[in-house]
Amino acid sequence: MTRHGKNCTAGAVYTYHEKKKDTAASGYGTQSVRLGKDAIKDFDCCCLSLQPCRDPVLTEDGYLYEKEAILQYILHQKTDIAKKMKAYEKQKRALKSEGQLESKSEERERAEKFKQRENNIVSKPINPFTSDKFKDEGSQKGSSSSSSSDTGASSSSSALPSFWIPCLTPEAKPTLLKKPSKTVLCPMSGCPLKMSDLISVRFTPLDPSLDRVALLTRQDRYVCAVTKDTLGNSVPCAVLRPSGVVVTMECVEKLIQKDMIDPMTGDKLKEKDIIPLQRGGTGFAGSGVALKAKEARPVMQA
Repeated sequence: MTRHGKNCTAGAVYTYHEKKKDTAASGYGTQSVRLGKDAIKDFDCCCLSLQPCRDPVLTEDGYLYEKEAILQYILHQKTDIAKKMKAYEKQKRALKSEGQLESKSEERERAEKFKQRENNIVSKPINPFTSDKFKDEGSQKGSSSSSSSDTGASSSSSALPSFWIPCLTPEAKPTLLKKPSKTVLCPMSGCPLKMSDLISVRFTPLDPSLDRVALLTRQDRYVCAVTKDTLGNSVPCAVLRPSGVVVTMECVEKLIQKDMIDPMTGDKLKEKDIIPLQRGGTGFAGSGVALKAKEARPVMQA
């Protein structure tokens, strides 16, 4: 345990800093750490590769991807779905063949039972010279033999099989596969994703004379296509579908929504043509939401 103070070891106050330090050293209790800037991707980075996009495309939900990365993802998902569908069809054919075999065996058993029933119907000649006494004795013997056979059958049926014998143990059957969905889902939003729904994005560089390498080394790389304001993680942005340019939400609210016309192409805009750009979020952290990472560890119990 740490000291309660720098120069005082008899203090009655157990500070929050000392408690956190002891918790980290003990190996027990849940730890939470606030994520820094390095844990959040930039607004112009791909959600899959987490690298600045060369050829950026946008989904209808506002998630930015590198075109090559998202096309490889879609191709991989379609290949995986085709494999799952092939395994499902194979299982379906196997179950169908088993059902046909069972139906054939049931028909065969039904035919055998019918033959046995027909063979049992045999007319025996009646001897008029036999007495009723012998008939009664024969009936009593038949009833006693039938009762003994019934008790033997009931006792044999009540006896449990030896479960440790391999031939009597239930066979392990493979788990049944469910029919896979043929829809490719977005890795970030989980919504259906199609190649035709991807929108090409055009960022406006701060200095058009710079090449790509020099542009990526700068802190401020892109600006709004209309107001020329610097873009960043702290600036809400939107993409206009007809032209694909990136503008700030302030520009959308004050300028574009008045006339609903794309300033680059002059096309008439609809509400769905203005797509807010999801900024800063990855699969590990969100932008402005849940910026803490937690690690669950064992809890000490008295």
